[in-house]
Amino acid sequence: MKFGKRLKKQVEESLPGWRDKFLAYKRLKVLVRLVSGTSPHRAAAEAAFMRLLNDEVDRFNAFFLEQEEEFIIRHKEVRETVKAVAGEEPSEAERAAQMRKVRREIVDLHGEMVLLLNYSAVNYTGLAKILKKYDKRTGRLLRLPFIEEVLKQPFYTTELMSRLVRECEETMEAVFASDNSGDPCTRKRCTDTEMTSMSTEQGILRNTVAALVAMRELRSGSSTYGHFSLPPLSTEATLVADLVQSEARGVVRVV
Repeated sequence: MKFGKRLKKQVEESLPGWRDKFLAYKRLKVLVRLVSGTSPHRAAAEAAFMRLLNDEVDRFNAFFLEQEEEFIIRHKEVRETVKAVAGEEPSEAERAAQMRKVRREIVDLHGEMVLLLNYSAVNYTGLAKILKKYDKRTGRLLRLPFIEEVLKQPFYTTELMSRLVRECEETMEAVFASDNSGDPCTRKRCTDTEMTSMSTEQGILRNTVAALVAMRELRSGSSTYGHFSLPPLSTEATLVADLVQSEARGVVRVV
């Protein structure tokens, strides 16, 4: 699949509020054609191309850091809620309701964190792709120095975000391990609000699966990506991908 189509698919499968945050790939392609053509406006097009490239990186950084900060806060709040629920002795019905709420929050949070990692991977790959086109059409060597700077940018530096995902998975494991009450929420007994929440979770789960599949493809090590490829997914991330995909093939059980 060509990258332009892959990017379009990723945008469609992302969260609605994120869809205008991805790389302006089509606009950059138009500028590359103008730069490499015979138009008298080549110099203006080249200036516009460089300006848009830098603006896009700034935009990625701002969005990524904003989401990262929000996830840190949300994960802390979820862990505090888990501790509070564990320290209480409510009735069975109250405990079941509290655990449903906590599980929904932690599953949603984990899904959105994975989507943010995918956001980083997709946009990095898009930059590498458009710079490859630029170098090929103009005979210049912009990709290497530009990517070297990109590798230092916050949106690409995902170590903290990856650690948050692992910590979120540990919290999730602890929540499910401590909940032996079963699933009291059936289709007959769930309220409309609970059913709506379940539907939202299924949507986030589907988006998360799509993100994990895309991350695998982008990091596959194919010669299509070569020197500028992202590193392969870790064994741990691959296991998580298998788990989430397996979960998505059936009815979502985390309700």
